[in-house]
Amino acid sequence: MILYSRDAAADRAFFRDVLEYPHVDAGGDWLIFKTPPGELAVHPSDGPAQEFYLMCDDLDATMAELGGRGVEFAGPVSEERWGRRTGIRLPGGGELGLYEPHHPIAHSLPA
Repeated sequence: MILYSRDAAADRAFFRDVLEYPHVDAGGDWLIFKTPPGELAVHPSDGPAQEFYLMCDDLDATMAELGGRGVEFAGPVSEERWGRRTGIRLPGGGELGLYEPHHPIAHSLPA
């Protein structure tokens, strides 16, 4: 996966220092991060659009932990049919979704 950013160095530092994702340096401070297990959902749309969400087990606890590290959230928690969600503001101006699912989790299914 690739995340485009207006300030890649700041966003790389955010993933490294704030979210504490393990990483390797591919050279020239080009960090490649190990990501948590993932899932893919395909939603209907009238045009091209992609969103990137981080998933957690307990949204309130995750927000408290990240807030303690200085993370700014994009808005209040929204209750959806499929889960509880908010957003994380990135230093480069982007935003990541953050949610606690109410649905069954697919990432632990066998390959």
